[in-house]
Parts: sequence; structure tokens; C-alpha cells
Amino acid sequence: MSKQFDILVIDDEQVIIDAVNKICSAEGFKVDTSIDAKDALEKLSKFSYKIIVCDIMMPDFDGFEFLDEIIRREISSPLIMTTGYSTVENAVKSLYKGAIDFIPKPFTADEILNSVIRAMKYLEVQKLLQASRLQKDDATIIYVPCPAKYYRLGYASWAEEENAGSILIGVTDLFLKTIEGIEEIELQKIDEEIIQGNQCASIKSKDRLVHTVLSPVTGRIIERNEEVLKDVSILEKDPYFNGWFYRIIPSESEYELKQLIPCSSDRL
Repeated sequence: MSKQFDILVIDDEQVIIDAVNKICSAEGFKVDTSIDAKDALEKLSKFSYKIIVCDIMMPDFDGFEFLDEIIRREISSPLIMTTGYSTVENAVKSLYKGAIDFIPKPFTADEILNSVIRAMKYLEVQKLLQASRLQKDDATIIYVPCPAKYYRLGYASWAEEENAGSILIGVTDLFLKTIEGIEEIELQKIDEEIIQGNQCASIKSKDRLVHTVLSPVTGRIIERNEEVLKDVSILEKDPYFNGWFYRIIPSESEYELKQLIPCSSDRL
């Protein structure tokens, strides 16, 4: 049996490797490291890793090329992308191509740890889903996917176009399954602008972790769901309809929706 680790950290900055190793090891995770993508791919051919934390900018080939390669090799380890070149384009591209989270540098200990914990729970959900498919148990509901007419940014947030030209925004049931119950939701104010790929909300879970929600589109908030702030169970019970976060007037919806994943593709 190949050697097994919880996390593979890939970064050409030793200070980042050391920081992530220290933070995650202190929480009991078994960590391995690589200073470049080629070394990481060699390790992936020999050892087993539950999740991968990878920088975008590396000397041999970048994080996007690395992500393409592990998908080609059918390596199913969830990948968290990090970068010091934090742009909206990098965040959206990372999530569109298959990363499950995007963390800009410099990140805090809480930010990296919260993302790693969600990734571990994401992996557990995927294993349950795979087991139910192998058993052909259609009655088992692991999580509810987004409605077919919606679009999603990675696995976390969704957008729905309305007939009046506005867009509704919320979080997916899969994202909720990766956190330990909701204690509190924090939303931005009406008339504030949210930007695609940037934080638009945060959720505090019952284990006291704070989880960042990235906005799927850019626009001005014209309404927010006050009911979900009063009663977080609405979000847990109905994340796609009554549990929405914002209604916005979009700025660049024609372009930005093309950068999202159509939820209809989840049913192919």
C-alpha cells in the first residue's frame, strides 16, 4: 500500500510551505510538501493524498496546468488554489476548471484551516455519493444539486437570472454539507456592490469557524433576504428558493455567466 497523507502542499515559497505545514499539522493533519508541480506529480504517482493545496504561479508550469494534469490522470483529490496574484480572473478560472476553493495570499491561519476542513468534508460527501451510486441506491439523498436553470461558481455559490433582469444569489446545498451547521450569516448591505470571485457573505458554523462565500456575479444589491438572517434554518432547509441571499442588478451578466458552470451540466 502506498504511503498516505492528508494534504499535499505545492508552493515555490518555502515560507508558505512551512506556514501551511505548521498550521495543518497542529490540527492533526498529516502533511507532505513539494516546491514545484513536477515534483508534486511524481509524489502523486507514488503516494495517496486526500486533498491538495496548490499555488498558481510556479516556475515549471502553473497551477492551472497542474489542475488540468491531475484531472487528466483521474486524480480525485480535491484541490484548493492559492496565489499572491489575487485577481477576480484567477479566482473564477480556478473554480471553473475544478478547484474547490480559492484563497488569496497572504492568508490567515483561520482562512487556510477553514478551507482545508471544508475540503475534507467535501471529500467525505463525494465518497458517500460514490457509494450510493455503486449500490444504485437512488433513494439516498447526499445533497441536493442546483436547479438546472441556475449557474454556479465552483461548488459553493449560485446565480439565477430573473425575468426582470435581476439576478438572485445564494449558496449551494453541497457547500452547506461541508460545514458543521449554521450559527450565523453575515450579509452585505443594500446598495453595496458585490464583485464576481470576491467575498459577498460569510457563514459562521457551530464549530465557530467562519466560511467565506464568493460572489458568482458582479452587481448592486437591491434586496437582501432578511428572513434568512432571522432564521438560519431557512437556508439549511431550502438553499435554492427561500434561502437566497441577494437580489442584484448585474453589471456584466452576459460575460460573467459564461464564466460559471451551468447547473444543467451536473445532470449529464
